[in-house]
Amino acid sequence: MDVNCDLGEGVGDAGHDPAIMPHISSASVACGGHAGDESTMTATVSAALAAGVVVGAHPSYPDRANFGRVSVAIDPGELEATLTGQLRALDAVCRRLGASIAYVKLHGALYNDAARDERVAVAVLDGIAAVDATLPVLTLPGSVLAGVARDRGIQAFVEAFPDRSYRPDGALTPRTRPGAMIHDPDRVAERALRLIREGVIDAEDGSELAVDADSICIHGDAPNAVEAAVAIALALAAHGIEPRPFVR
Repeated sequence: MDVNCDLGEGVGDAGHDPAIMPHISSASVACGGHAGDESTMTATVSAALAAGVVVGAHPSYPDRANFGRVSVAIDPGELEATLTGQLRALDAVCRRLGASIAYVKLHGALYNDAARDERVAVAVLDGIAAVDATLPVLTLPGSVLAGVARDRGIQAFVEAFPDRSYRPDGALTPRTRPGAMIHDPDRVAERALRLIREGVIDAEDGSELAVDADSICIHGDAPNAVEAAVAIALALAAHGIEPRPFVR
């Protein structure tokens, strides 16, 4: 099972990213839309290379003020252009360091919008295609983005979130609601292990959701990100499970 983390979301340095790297297998690197700059991308990709971690792109709406967590009314052509620009920025850093982008995972509101709006999904995929039409996408189960990607012959992989609360319908609990983020590292690790071994995660009302995930995600901007990464790594090791990238 892959363990991915959203990283590179500071400005000017890698923050706690290097402490997370030994415990994950894929790093989704912010590339200037909601966070990150050339210095951050360089530091994060360098840390990923040193740890043998696969690098993915983590683009978003161009909205630093809201950390990319608010939907933006943007023309599809403009959205396509900003996706292309963000990926090219990260691609340039990767090439300079001897790495390459292995997949794309959207961030925040764009992640959610592309999962349910075909027009957004198409613009996103067109923007990615201008850089590399073969790049796989990592997204929600049953998302519109996954369907459009597969119709184009592009691989689409599914992730789940042990550090996020789920609603009974399978959607993530909005961050504006109490309990949307799970802060106890041991509980995060327990949920991750159950996702991997049973394909199940509990919803906020106590019901169980079936999730067939290719990857589990840790949010690198969470205050407990390092502790959660360590707890998950220990739980997986105790059951003989080795994190492996979903794509190479």
